[in-house]
Amino acid sequence: MNLRLLPFGLLLAFTGCSVLKPVKDTTVRHLLESLVPDHTLTAARPAIAVNRPSLPGYLDSSQLVTRSDGRLMVSNRDIWGEPLDTGISRVIASSLSRLTGSKNIQPVENFTTLDYATLLELRIAKFEPEAANQMVLEGTWKLQPVSGRETSTHFFRLLAPVLPGPSSMSARVTAMNQALEQLARQIVRGR
Repeated sequence: MNLRLLPFGLLLAFTGCSVLKPVKDTTVRHLLESLVPDHTLTAARPAIAVNRPSLPGYLDSSQLVTRSDGRLMVSNRDIWGEPLDTGISRVIASSLSRLTGSKNIQPVENFTTLDYATLLELRIAKFEPEAANQMVLEGTWKLQPVSGRETSTHFFRLLAPVLPGPSSMSARVTAMNQALEQLARQIVRGR
């Protein structure tokens, strides 16, 4: 080894350690969750598979996205802990199970065979806060029997308050959870 290069190597090593410090991850990962109280599920019916909802393209993102005045604002700090469509189907399935007592309501991908009698189809057109601090969940749902005729589609427009606070994105996710609970209750009443 060339001893003349040793001081330069040591200088480079010390400089590299002081300049290349780890960066603290400030990312906040959010998950949707069912707000319907949990209880023991004992019923076998209804057996419903909850399909992943269709979403507007701008909402199909790992980051939380807000639309306002024709502009999209993408959060670089707040991201989803799972794909939004997966979270919605998981929460709707969990809420419907808790509301009906059925242990056979699950996201469609959790079924290994065709063990369900009905498929819940969701089409979400809007899922975002409006200017008046209201979360808007708007779209259509349909409970389609696996065997049988086409059923009618039901329109929904649900509002949940977005409470002001230090973490506006956490308040927004809480309002989204409330809107999904309202949707699950509407589906149970309408089936």
